[in-house]
Amino acid sequence: MNLKTYFRQTVLTAICACVLFACEQTTTPSGETKAEPLALDPITANAAAVTRIADQYYDSALQTTPEIAYFAGVEIARHDGMEDNSPAARKAVDAKIDEMLSALEAIDAGTLNGRTEWITHAYLLQTLRSDVAQRVCRYDLWNVSQMGGWHSGYAQIAQLQPVGTAESREQAIARWSKMAAYIDQEISHLEHGLELGYSAPKTVVQRVIDQVDGVLGLETEKSPFYSPAVRDGDEVFAETMQEIVEDQVYPALQRYRDYLAGNYMENAREELSVTANPDGLACYEASLQAYTTLGRSGKEVYELGQQTVAANKAMVIELGKAAYGLDDFAAIIDRAKKDPADKFTSKEELLQFSRDMVQRAESEMPKWVENMPEQPVEVVPFEEHEEGTGMSAHYRPSSADRPGEYRIPLHQPEEQSRGNAESTAFHEAWPGHHLQVAVGQSVEGLHPVTRIVWFSGPGEGWARYSEALAEEMGLYTTVTGPIKRRAWPARGMVADPGIHLFGWTREQAIEFMMEAGRFPDTMGDEMVDRIAIIPGQLTAYDSGGLEILALRKMAEDAMGENFDIRAFHQRILENGTIPLIQLRAHIEAWIEDYRAHN
Repeated sequence: MNLKTYFRQTVLTAICACVLFACEQTTTPSGETKAEPLALDPITANAAAVTRIADQYYDSALQTTPEIAYFAGVEIARHDGMEDNSPAARKAVDAKIDEMLSALEAIDAGTLNGRTEWITHAYLLQTLRSDVAQRVCRYDLWNVSQMGGWHSGYAQIAQLQPVGTAESREQAIARWSKMAAYIDQEISHLEHGLELGYSAPKTVVQRVIDQVDGVLGLETEKSPFYSPAVRDGDEVFAETMQEIVEDQVYPALQRYRDYLAGNYMENAREELSVTANPDGLACYEASLQAYTTLGRSGKEVYELGQQTVAANKAMVIELGKAAYGLDDFAAIIDRAKKDPADKFTSKEELLQFSRDMVQRAESEMPKWVENMPEQPVEVVPFEEHEEGTGMSAHYRPSSADRPGEYRIPLHQPEEQSRGNAESTAFHEAWPGHHLQVAVGQSVEGLHPVTRIVWFSGPGEGWARYSEALAEEMGLYTTVTGPIKRRAWPARGMVADPGIHLFGWTREQAIEFMMEAGRFPDTMGDEMVDRIAIIPGQLTAYDSGGLEILALRKMAEDAMGENFDIRAFHQRILENGTIPLIQLRAHIEAWIEDYRAHN
């Protein structure tokens, strides 16, 4: 669950002239007014400066990229905007980000300790630095992704488009009338990318073609882009939306699809590794840092992942001895995969099982977190056109008018594992992403920028930690769940840099990941293409999960019998997905405070 997977977060407004000082208007002897700095102490001035930069980033991001609001559960005043994806607009965005980063780096974060502005500073510093560092990737020139690319992102936004009033209908018409131009600009970016040597892997391109075909194959009335008309009921509005979909959106999508299948596919790269693109090595390291929010190199992540996988395999063997009387890892996994009690017989059974797991977890949560959030979460099946296209199960945050959603694929249920369905439900809903996001939304005093910025390291790290926590909570009902949830973790830390840095082949990566037995055999190809198109992201889950486990052990060792798991979880969650380096500092401060008073 990464908002940048859908849309590049952008900001356009200028830095306030009084960014480091509060300003007041004074009158000169001639009667003119001018701004003069108030005499603020350095701490207050620094805090005010951070807040101003954050306000500008937040307001500008929602103005220039309003799409992010729908995936962050943020309310916005108007619903007629669409990102300007022209080169000129993006160049202007980069310039303003540079200005913001320069102003932010001039602030001494050490003066903000103990204040909410310290949290805001951490978010801004990480996201602005990551944005600058990842420019080397030129992602805009090979923006073809089956993992929530713009084509699927806008399909979801259309289904969330507010309707029901004359004004909302006008805004919907204004927004979707911009779609064709957006698509044509994306085609232009890809053409320019090929000229400069940038492209996506052919296998990824084919997946996106299949996804677009799924949308184009729908009748207008069933298209996600026609959803506003279905939900509104106004006949004139319905006719206008039909014209927009049939005469603008669908033809543009067809142009995009045909370009991908023709010239782009012919020139797309065979290689999976991003290093096949210009400056690919620098791109990988920058993306790795952005996703993990840690200072580890790709080589360090790779080696830690190998050590962790070996330790996990040893634990699987211990479970296998108890469950099956087997002491060989491969034999245990094979037995778990063939366990008839671990299979589903229908989509309905898979869906109901997942819903039962979410409800079961929710009932236990008050024992494990101090402040239980009120926001509900629902288990929602994929749309028909999303099934079987390589898109993974994911979470969509709640907003004022809808609950959080654990969105689940029901494709080929007979190949799905009950044990894996348990782990995924705990990962995406309770005690995973939904708890994490809902707690962050409910904490008073956090700057709203913490809701639109998402870091995979702490975000997916908590979700991975939650899979293990669910076992501690007694939530698993299957034999295979505890086995498979141990067999998989940290393999992404190995396979991801393996593909991008160490020359792993598709077959080598598939064999390594499928050895875990957690996913259906058909997912091997999907996982490889996921790694190929979002370099570094799959390492974030266990990089973050291991860090949270390390912080828990540190707190347990310091507090002994006074360690409170509910308080620990609250400390982990209360600042949203704060970068892991700052999360460690936060827990260390909590421990020091405990020592000072005990």
